[in-house]
Amino acid sequence: MIDEPNNFFSKKTLRQFSSYVLIGVLINVLGYATYLALTYLWGAPKLTMTALYLLGASIGFLANRRITFQHDGGIGNAGVRYLLAQLAGYLLNLVLLLLFVDWFDFPHQIAQAIAIVVVAIFLFIVLRIFVFAPSVTVNRVVR
Repeated sequence: MIDEPNNFFSKKTLRQFSSYVLIGVLINVLGYATYLALTYLWGAPKLTMTALYLLGASIGFLANRRITFQHDGGIGNAGVRYLLAQLAGYLLNLVLLLLFVDWFDFPHQIAQAIAIVVVAIFLFIVLRIFVFAPSVTVNRVVR
């Protein structure tokens, strides 16, 4: 059986999702702890989120490209698509913080914790179908 590139219920996709979650948990637990410490000491939740987002996204590219999606395509094209995906994820995170912290007066700690989960799910889908999509050869065989 051929594993279709966009089949979200295949064994390959479940393995990728498991790997993505493990990498994401490691990066985000460390990132969230750092976020809480920096906002406690310094304040500025949105600026702190921005700096940590850039660091986490960079680590995530390297780990997810090789481990999660086992991408063997060009790093340049994947890198540009990854930057676009991360920009969309960053904007989603920022909008969630602005909406829940500035407009609805939720504690930023809770809003950021929820945003991490929402952005992670969004990014897995985008990485799977856009950034690191499996290559299809002329015979329609997925690599």
